[in-house]
Amino acid sequence: MEKTTCQFSEAIFLGDEVKRNALFTPEDFQDEEELIAKTAEMFIKQDVTPQIEAIEKQQHEISVKLFEKAGELGLLAIEVPEDYDGLELNKKISGLVAERIGFGGSFSVSYNIHAGVGTLPYVYFGTEEQKKTYLPKIASGEWIGAYALTEPDAGSDALKPKTNAILSDDGTHYTINGEKQWITNANMADVYVVFAKTDNAMTAFIVERTYDGVSIGVEEMKMGIKGSSTATLILQDVKVPKENVLGELGQGHKVAMNILNMARLKLAFSNIGTAKQAMHLAVNYGKERKQFNHFLVDFTMIQEKIANMAVAIYGAESAAYRTAGDMDDAIEAATDQQAVMKSIANYAMECALNKVFCSESLAYAVDEAVQIHGGYGYMQEYDVERLYRDARISRIFEGTNEINRLTIAKMLTKRFDSGLHNSVVDQQADVNTQFVASAKLALQLALQHVTSAQIDINAEQEYSRALSDIVTQVYVMDAALARLKKQATPPELHTLLTDVLCEEGYHKVSQLATSIIAGIQDGEALNTSLASLPKAPTHRNLFAKKRAIATEIITNPKWFA
Repeated sequence: MEKTTCQFSEAIFLGDEVKRNALFTPEDFQDEEELIAKTAEMFIKQDVTPQIEAIEKQQHEISVKLFEKAGELGLLAIEVPEDYDGLELNKKISGLVAERIGFGGSFSVSYNIHAGVGTLPYVYFGTEEQKKTYLPKIASGEWIGAYALTEPDAGSDALKPKTNAILSDDGTHYTINGEKQWITNANMADVYVVFAKTDNAMTAFIVERTYDGVSIGVEEMKMGIKGSSTATLILQDVKVPKENVLGELGQGHKVAMNILNMARLKLAFSNIGTAKQAMHLAVNYGKERKQFNHFLVDFTMIQEKIANMAVAIYGAESAAYRTAGDMDDAIEAATDQQAVMKSIANYAMECALNKVFCSESLAYAVDEAVQIHGGYGYMQEYDVERLYRDARISRIFEGTNEINRLTIAKMLTKRFDSGLHNSVVDQQADVNTQFVASAKLALQLALQHVTSAQIDINAEQEYSRALSDIVTQVYVMDAALARLKKQATPPELHTLLTDVLCEEGYHKVSQLATSIIAGIQDGEALNTSLASLPKAPTHRNLFAKKRAIATEIITNPKWFA
């Protein structure tokens, strides 16, 4: 047995085995929930896909009609309470729907904004009157929602807006002036959640499109997601009733950050769906295209690409559904609205790491899908060309991945504790469990060195980046292993995917931990510290495992349907 004196609090995911065995996995969905997912899938296939070309030309009237259809199907009401014409379902089902909508190109972006940041501020922060006024319209698709936080000089530093709101002398309304940049759904939206400065603090407001002084700038010419509306929201002496303050006056940062946490998780699910679409396109093309008298999928280097895509997607969905399940449990256990918001805030790190991992898994998947298509992947007549361009934004919006990495590292160090949970590598456990335990131990040792050396991770951001990448990799490995163990008779593909993910994940963690320690120590102290890092329990033939993974997926592409 190997032990370390470096420990974690119970709040962190690196908890006990019993809790890990109770984690939610995609295999836990029941028939009724799968039916909801099927409804979303058919909506994309029958209503959205045939019109993608027109949507890409910014024929927004088509998207408006699609929102109405989505509303009729209940796809906009997933997280809206029943009292306001919603379905009042949970984060897991919301994620499942977002994943299937992820096949919808630019419309999926419009949908995510509406169903996420365009809806949830009312659900969690709205007054009773605000909920009654806005949620039924938003849930039905009669109105489209948008979220206005970013400004020309406030992107990543979005909590310092120049847009200002001044209370009238009679106290009946606020006058808002300013511009909000890159607002998704700008030209389609009927109502906006707008953040403005009030008495040196930030406040959220509900601003309707029809208010005097509200106007929309020209559509931005974007690299990808061309079919979504992106424009500047211009506010000139807009009078907003004081009843339209959303949440508490001067507490807009709470609205912004809590809603962004949930939006990051929703984006992660959408990225998973698009990554699956990219892999399907690549596999199908590889089964049709011949070179040197062989189908592309017969070449082992192509098989390796397919396997790597599958491993990333499997890890992404294992982690994202784990987080959604944990958040649902925490929200369900909350006794009041304040406790609900605290529960959501407690998952800021998990939401951020899912956003990072899933967006980068998507980036990898679309890049390899284009590569498998060869020259044809560069041509607009093939869908992977659009997927490649569309995917790039996912590492930028809902907080750049760099900002999210800083958040992950900051939350991780806050959770670091000296009183609970020794990390143990049990040499008698199965190999994957040893890989995960060794990765956790490496994380703990890296954290111990950073805290002992009093590294300012906000100033020396390389340490934040490395810590966040380690904890993300450990989280994904742990989720995949728990998913495998939870199944009484797991499919061989799941076993293969977990084998590769755990072994390669451990080596990534070990390398990152080594970099952190080497950045702090040198000489004999460095050698001593590096000797304390756990060694790989074994080395397996990953070439063979990846060939087996690719064969399973090529034979049965519905594995990731």
